[in-house]
Amino acid sequence: MARPDLSGLSLLIAGGGPDAFAAVEDAFQEYGGVVFRISVLGDAIEFAARRAVDVVLADAALFDRTTVELIDSLTANSVVYLATDGSAGDAAEFFTPGVEDYIHKQIDPRRFIQMVVTRLVRQHGGSTALTVTDPLISKLRPYFLFRSPAMRQALLSLPSIAASNQTVLISGETGTGKEIVARAIHVLSKRQSGPFMAVNCGAIPEGLIEGELFGHEKGAFTGASKTRKGKFEATNNGTLFLDEIGDMPLLLQVRLLRVLEERHIYRVGGERPIPINVRVITASRVGLKQAVADGLFRDDLYYRLNILRIHLPPLRERIEDIPYLAFHFLGRALAEMGVEPPYPPLSPASIDLIEGLQWKGNVRELRNVMTRVATVLPHGIKQVLPIHVSPHLEDTEPQPHCLQKHEESGNGIFIPIGTPLDEAEGQIIKETLKHTGNNRTQTAKILKIGIRTLRRKLSESGQIDP
Repeated sequence: MARPDLSGLSLLIAGGGPDAFAAVEDAFQEYGGVVFRISVLGDAIEFAARRAVDVVLADAALFDRTTVELIDSLTANSVVYLATDGSAGDAAEFFTPGVEDYIHKQIDPRRFIQMVVTRLVRQHGGSTALTVTDPLISKLRPYFLFRSPAMRQALLSLPSIAASNQTVLISGETGTGKEIVARAIHVLSKRQSGPFMAVNCGAIPEGLIEGELFGHEKGAFTGASKTRKGKFEATNNGTLFLDEIGDMPLLLQVRLLRVLEERHIYRVGGERPIPINVRVITASRVGLKQAVADGLFRDDLYYRLNILRIHLPPLRERIEDIPYLAFHFLGRALAEMGVEPPYPPLSPASIDLIEGLQWKGNVRELRNVMTRVATVLPHGIKQVLPIHVSPHLEDTEPQPHCLQKHEESGNGIFIPIGTPLDEAEGQIIKETLKHTGNNRTQTAKILKIGIRTLRRKLSESGQIDP
């Protein structure tokens, strides 16, 4: 985002200890705001009564069941955020309509500043949502909802691929939307007026998949009382999508290769070749190249299928799409329940929560979570808070994005046995600073220490002046 201007805004930090929220405090002051710190709840309430403050960031640990009603005295004139350790029970215990949002104690200071800017600085400036002006996004919008550069890059060639008549191999983890891509290719192709059929090769027993694809003649086997067309014949002049092609038996792979080369099929028990005009699109959640190396997939078929290729990135690599898709699925679920719009938006802290998850089930998992949230969402709420989302998550350990990138990078520090502790600590700090581009806020976050503690250690080691 553009550099925010917090001039004239004040922040009261209540509780948390001297090092807590230090990164938030530094960021708020860096962008022109004024920060006050008070450790005791009663003093914070008294301070807010004497001097108006715009924003209150309070540690939820300050509150108990006998003082939670005192939040009302803070929320009367200030926007109040409660910081919790991220557990649903923690936040739910202090739930009150007066609180603007519930944030994690380790929130990225940039995220918190963005929340304040959106709430106080730009609240009268109209929608800040991304306007869809990209021609590719506009063209694919009926089939895909995305804003991320990663997804744009993955689908950049889709219109050209759809215009051709070649086979397509779509790869990606489970739940990334491979069948939706296949349907989009069909709809955008010259075959759009023809049929589209999808077959999951891993869901059909090995003894039945041949008949499912190629059909059978009457009397071909016991129980074959009449001739039956297979999927290839049924999709003539259309598109056949073979999902999980890596699960296809080796013997059937030979037949499929022959069909792709010769453009005709034989029904089970049949002797007459039947010409077909079918475009084949395949998909796999596993790496077919490795399956070839392991002898589980024919190399000649792999190269025949892999003429045109689309790889879909997992949801965790397209973070920009997560809140966009989440609100879409939430709104769709509420609409199916008969709820009239406008629908409550996801709060900034809820967005921060879901953006930090791994989403191993990808878009499908996100859709299911938002459907569960919509089903039990209290009536009349103004925004969806983390306490509404957390109970429905399977991955309950959100991680800051900078920490994820640090862990995934594979970087490490070698410290020989016998290195004095203070030297080891200094080396860790030095290398972490190098990793973050000398960003002290991110360095403190990765090392899980306060920014003041980091400054003190740097000063003691002589890396910066006191």
